[in-house]
Amino acid sequence: MPVTVLILLVLLSGCTPGRPESGPPERSGSAGPDTGSRWRPEPGLDWQWQLSGRLDPTVDVPVYDIDGFDHDAAAVAGLHRRDRKVICYLSTGAWEDFRPDAGEFPAAVLGRGNGWEGERWFDIRAVDILEPLMEARIAMCAKKGFDAVEPDNMDGYRNRTGFPLTAADQLRYNRLIARIAHRHGLAVGLKNDLDQIPELVGDFDFAVNEQCAQYGECGDLTPFIEAGKAVFHVEYELPVARFCADSRRLGLSSLLKKYELGVWRKAC
Repeated sequence: MPVTVLILLVLLSGCTPGRPESGPPERSGSAGPDTGSRWRPEPGLDWQWQLSGRLDPTVDVPVYDIDGFDHDAAAVAGLHRRDRKVICYLSTGAWEDFRPDAGEFPAAVLGRGNGWEGERWFDIRAVDILEPLMEARIAMCAKKGFDAVEPDNMDGYRNRTGFPLTAADQLRYNRLIARIAHRHGLAVGLKNDLDQIPELVGDFDFAVNEQCAQYGECGDLTPFIEAGKAVFHVEYELPVARFCADSRRLGLSSLLKKYELGVWRKAC
């Protein structure tokens, strides 16, 4: 082979068309590469979870979790002025008849009721339908200035949804929601779904849990703590004397709340 041809081939080998310019491709099933730009709540942060009633911005905690539809950008900005990070609560696994976009979900993806008035489980296998609708909801959170998303009803496969959902269906859907949140620069929390924590801890930035102490399950959340990721935890029926010592030992951010999730709280 002539020397000039050999030199030309060597030079061209470093210019392969279509090769990514920064880092390896996203691995299958992952929520995507860590960009370093989104919020990453660490274990031990105190928080307030308020989903009903007039928003009280005066609770002296670094993290608020509030309803994404019920609050506008001004409310989020007001909390930011008080140096709060703000989590956007959304239901991503169940339909709610009282939301402004409720009419955009076709009847084919609506299953059994989930135990709350006006709510029905989604057929999470129908990602072609649900993905753009969830994208719009999460984009709304980002536009309002939220720092993170709390996607609720993320364990339908363990419930009587009216659809033959499997654990694999749930993993695929939960990772989809995490990817969407990350695309919009938002942190995202895994809500309940304890059995799938080992598979999902790498895809989510924190966890939100209800009643792990009541059901003896708080130890299942340890992978998040070991990964340096906050676990925001609430109990409704146990007095703080029954769970706070264990919560502190495990590194959980624990509250006692009433079921309506109003202003009242009692922290560990």
